[in-house]
Amino acid sequence: MTGLKLAAARGVGPLPGRAGVGFKPEHFEAIVAGPREVGFFEVHAETYMGEGGPPHRRLEAIRARYPLSLHGVGLSIGSPKPLDRDHLQRLRGLIRRYEPAQFSEHLAWSSHDEGFLADLLPLPYDDETLAVVCRHIDETQETLATRMLLENPSTYLQFSDSAIAETDFLAEIVRRTGCGLLLDVNNVFVSATNHGFDPFAYLAAFPMRDVGEIHLAGYADATDDQGAPLLIDAHNSPVRAAVWALYQETIGRLGPIPTLIEWDNDVPQWPVLIAEAGRADAAMARCANAKGLRHAV
Repeated sequence: MTGLKLAAARGVGPLPGRAGVGFKPEHFEAIVAGPREVGFFEVHAETYMGEGGPPHRRLEAIRARYPLSLHGVGLSIGSPKPLDRDHLQRLRGLIRRYEPAQFSEHLAWSSHDEGFLADLLPLPYDDETLAVVCRHIDETQETLATRMLLENPSTYLQFSDSAIAETDFLAEIVRRTGCGLLLDVNNVFVSATNHGFDPFAYLAAFPMRDVGEIHLAGYADATDDQGAPLLIDAHNSPVRAAVWALYQETIGRLGPIPTLIEWDNDVPQWPVLIAEAGRADAAMARCANAKGLRHAV
């Protein structure tokens, strides 16, 4: 049974074409006490790999009211070593417990020998890496019994031996594995600035028909050793104007689509986060009106 058929059998519907936010415990009381103000919540899978306690009690309450998207940050899809089977089984347990509408992971690696690194590291885009990533995605989707979404990375260096454009690399992964894509628009702008390519041209080449979710976030400004601009995917501030422009371009092609506001560091008060989600909903409403579509907010 495919992941989509399995979700239907369990009564799990897709995420709505609305803005969602990452769930943070400090917002819990405001969320459960107030009206439904967002379309869905997303959580990092690794935060909930314990058996019980307050984290699960809070998440159960959220899941009772909202659709849920589960976002992995530790699977290390791009590592040349085998996937961690224990980690996969814990992911499988979370999916069975909470029945999220979607599961996503990163096109990156984060493990070395027996340890995990506190970062999502880039990959060379070549045939060898492509085979590894596809093998790991096949294993993940088979184990989890669900179709996963793969997120495009934010990068700060490039490999000289990369032989495949990132958008072509992602498209070929989808073709071979049947996975979907999570398009992080902030990552597009961060990488485009760091490497000097046109972010709009990147979007024009992106396999949009396979996108199941969008991420938006704030970045931090820095400089490299030569004094050139260097952007960091920091998730600690509002979405910038340039990223909103890329988002408008994206939904102009896709129409309303589940869109997450990522704000994981220097987390603001709940009304601030809601206002940021409202900007994404407003952008989708404008797009829907222009296309003559209905968009419920």
